[in-house]
Amino acid sequence: MKLVILDRDGTINVDSDEFIKSPEEWEPLPGALEAIAKLNHAGWHVVIATNQSGLGRGLFDVVSLNAIHAKMHKALAALGGRIDAVFYCPHTPDDHCACRKPQPGLFQQIGERLGVDLQDVPTAGDSARDLQAGVAAGCEPHLVLTGKAAAWRDQGAAPPLPNDFPAHTIVHQDLAAFAEFLTARELLQRPAPAP
Repeated sequence: MKLVILDRDGTINVDSDEFIKSPEEWEPLPGALEAIAKLNHAGWHVVIATNQSGLGRGLFDVVSLNAIHAKMHKALAALGGRIDAVFYCPHTPDDHCACRKPQPGLFQQIGERLGVDLQDVPTAGDSARDLQAGVAAGCEPHLVLTGKAAAWRDQGAAPPLPNDFPAHTIVHQDLAAFAEFLTARELLQRPAPAP
């Protein structure tokens, strides 16, 4: 199975320090949904791993979270794209759970549920903790310069990253550039047709 694991807030949709609490507050980043559809059309399965501590903080409930994801799924479907599953951590940092990124619990759940070895599975996010969690589960880390990482966009294609980022992090301007990278790399790695 060709699998990609994506962060949600700041990677697919606009992030907010006040949390995304309702469908009205959920707005996709420019080109992000088209990027997911592009991955789908190239045969990739897309799964989300997202911290949603707003649940644990009582800022919204599971009904609201499901409504947000229903809006996301509908917008994606209109573009011929889909997200296969959304895995989320409802806990706050004070809960010290195993599933809140940078812990790898969400990624391990994805691997177990899908029956997939996560070794070298591409994962993309906008923060060090997204990538730390993925790398701890064996994934290949990709940083998108949106959301929390948007401040680095003006520093060139590969800004120097703080030490808390995995050493082999691949940097992309946004999710569209990440999707382009994956699909282009796959074409390069295909064996030449037999004569």
